[in-house]
Formats: sequence, structure tokens, C-alpha cells
Amino acid sequence: MRTTALLLAILVAGGTLTASASTGTNPAPVTTPYHPAFDAASFGGPIDNPWLPLKPGTVLRYRGVGDDGRTRELNTVRVTHRKKRIMGVEATVVLDQVFSEGAPEERTFDWYAQDEEGNVWYLGEDSSNFEHGRWVKDDGSWQAGVGNGRPGIIMLAHPHRGDAYRQEYSPGHAVDQAQVLGGGGRVRTPYRLFKRTLLTLEYSTIDKQYELKWHGRHVGVIKEQAVTKSEELSKLVALRRN
Repeated sequence: MRTTALLLAILVAGGTLTASASTGTNPAPVTTPYHPAFDAASFGGPIDNPWLPLKPGTVLRYRGVGDDGRTRELNTVRVTHRKKRIMGVEATVVLDQVFSEGAPEERTFDWYAQDEEGNVWYLGEDSSNFEHGRWVKDDGSWQAGVGNGRPGIIMLAHPHRGDAYRQEYSPGHAVDQAQVLGGGGRVRTPYRLFKRTLLTLEYSTIDKQYELKWHGRHVGVIKEQAVTKSEELSKLVALRRN
């Protein structure tokens, strides 16, 4: 991991993610101004990208710690059968919930869709925090095609080391980007051992937070590690497909 560590240090020092040469196509490059190559006519199939499959009925459970490095958290990600029409595309609705020490903390409805090339697009989120006994809408909520919101990529069809792409784009709410670091090696989780993984680095220009994510083939995210804010960490503990 020495090469990965060195690359990570350079990226963190630079405060942004920049793309290097790649043989793949990138419809959501990290550019300013940002104009993603989004064509509603190229959507319609299932989300079956091998690094981020989102089959309705799938439920993933993660356990880890919160921002303080001590609080125990449970994170459940449920791919629902619901659809939301955004910018002419029928997006899959994914419910992401976080429980802190058994109590509800965050609830987010994320919207994803895959184009015919295999790129998984991120079309926004409706996020809330549980405060004083009720759900309060988070400022990070946004939707592509509404206000200054534009679609981004959550996983490229053919990720190559050095690829950088925008994930979320709604200035004032969410401006996240990611870069492919390459193979993440073997990763053991409570769910099972993954012999081959893909490692990406995500960066929020609003929160100034870096996060490493390991992806397992035909599963999706299996491990997350915060880099600049705390020892926050979560690993996949269970997966169920209905």
C-alpha cells in the first residue's frame, strides 16, 4: 500500500482530485464549468455494474464507528423497488439509514440510474437528520435538474487508475468528486473475505473530507475509511438479496 499512501498524500495536499491518462470514457469529468455528458435516451436497463450492482430487494448492513471514533454505528442500505423520474430517467430509489448506539441518526433516499455504457449515475438525494424526536431535512439534499443540480457519476463503467469524476454537483449543497486509486488488494470483512477489490478516494469540497472506499465485485462498497477528519470506519457485515 506504499504507492497508494504516497498518492493519497499528494491528493490531500493538493486539495482536489485531478484526472490522469485513461483508456476509458468519462462522462462526468472534474471540470469547471461542469457539463456532464448526460443523455436520458441512453438509460433504461438494470443497475448491474460489477463494482456497484443495485438490484431491487438487496439489503447491505455495515457496522463501524462515528465521527468521534468511539460511537458504534449501524448503517443499512436497502435497494427499493421504487422509482423516481429525474431528468427524463427512471431512477432507482435506495434508502440509506444510520443508527448511532441503536438510535436513528440519518435517513437518506438516494437516486441512481445506469446508462447503456454501464456508468452508474447519481441523480441526487433527499437527506434528513433525526433531531429532538423528528426528522429534519439536511442542507446536503439536492436533485439533478433542480436549481443548480447536475447529475454525477457514482461508479464508472470501466474504472482505471487515475480516473477522476464528479459524483455530486449542486454548489452550496453537495460538490463531491472521486478518483480511482486502483486495486485495493485483499479485504477481510465480517461478511466474507474479498480477494480482489477496487479502491477509490472521495473528496467533498464543502466538508473538506477525504474518504477511502473499497468495492467488492458483484457486491458494491465493502469498507469505508475516513482520512482527514477522524478514525471513522465501517465494514460490510451482512448482505441479503430477495
